[in-house]
Amino acid sequence: MAKKSMIEREKKRQRLVEQYAAKRASLKAIVSDQSKSVEERFKASLKLADLPRNSSATRLHNRCQLTGRPHAYYRKLKMSRIALRELGQQGQIPGLVKSSW
Repeated sequence: MAKKSMIEREKKRQRLVEQYAAKRASLKAIVSDQSKSVEERFKASLKLADLPRNSSATRLHNRCQLTGRPHAYYRKLKMSRIALRELGQQGQIPGLVKSSW
């Protein structure tokens, strides 16, 4: 189980990304638009820099929804390999069979 503080920090980042997504997208569009004046694009880039760092989507890290583990994360299932194996052994995931030879 991951530390509670790390899980909560990741949740906070997720909330910030959702909160600032529209504003960040509009500013990025202005910055990348070559038809705008240089001053206008520069002002937009300064406003973009003033936004909170954690509102950027690149700062998010995938974590297991059951345990909060950040490594060995399966995107399709949104859980780590360890949680997947435990649920598979309990028969909670249909079609998943523990291999044995």
